[in-house]
Amino acid sequence: MDDLTTPELEGLWDEFHRVVNMTSQELASWLRTSDAGENAEPLPDRAGAGTGRHVLSILSKRRTDLTDDDIAVMRQVVEAVTAQRRDDLEPTAGDQTWRYRLMLLGHDPLKPA
Repeated sequence: MDDLTTPELEGLWDEFHRVVNMTSQELASWLRTSDAGENAEPLPDRAGAGTGRHVLSILSKRRTDLTDDDIAVMRQVVEAVTAQRRDDLEPTAGDQTWRYRLMLLGHDPLKPA
């Protein structure tokens, strides 16, 4: 699994869970809401963007069950959220589109970290 040492994996795991501040239930609900259309909604397990569904999957796993794909998505999410937020992740109001884009990754900028 990837070329991460145990301390590096633990660091990534901790950072991922720090930036993903939505619960599995909140994220699943948001993915269904964001994907709902005027005429139809997708099946619950197919709702939302692929990355959001993958984040949801990771949230249900133990660190020892991670795959290389999981690790890649965790890195991607950590990088995307930290690139768009201050390091302290204090609740911040911003543009609605920006907030919704972050929420697709499991991070609500209005929620305390």
